Amino acid sequence: MSHPDPGRVQVRTLADHPMADAGPNALRMVATGAVTAGRFGLVEYRLGPHAAGAAPHYHRTFSESFYVLSGEVTLYAGGRWQPHRPGDFALASEGGVHGFRNDSGEPASLLILFTPGVARETFFAEMAELRRSGRRPSPEEMTAFYARHDQVMVEE
Repeated sequence: MSHPDPGRVQVRTLADHPMADAGPNALRMVATGAVTAGRFGLVEYRLGPHAAGAAPHYHRTFSESFYVLSGEVTLYAGGRWQPHRPGDFALASEGGVHGFRNDSGEPASLLILFTPGVARETFFAEMAELRRSGRRPSPEEMTAFYARHDQVMVEE
């Protein structure tokens, strides 16, 4: 009996993808699109108490799924914010308006899955650099930044 190529299994350890600080939050690129041959991207996102995550927005070319690992994460879906707890799952298909934040006084964490595996690590790295620099981009600069990363912001 022939077996598939054992080299097709990849294992990454925690050291392969360290947690990056993003202000009161932290994130880990568990698997980038480069690692998964563009199939998906996977991020672990930790939210500090009463921390903003992402304001309502949508993407034209990829979907995002959210799986709450710990704490309480408030997700924006269907035009409203609602709390979600460990084990809860949400899918925002292309064009689906979504957002997330932590309204509680305790830390929270979630997994975010992007399909296909677009280069979201670039988005997160550029956002973290903006926070670190303290620079306040103009509204026009932010619109161009979001456009480069297929993120269309919407009003609540």
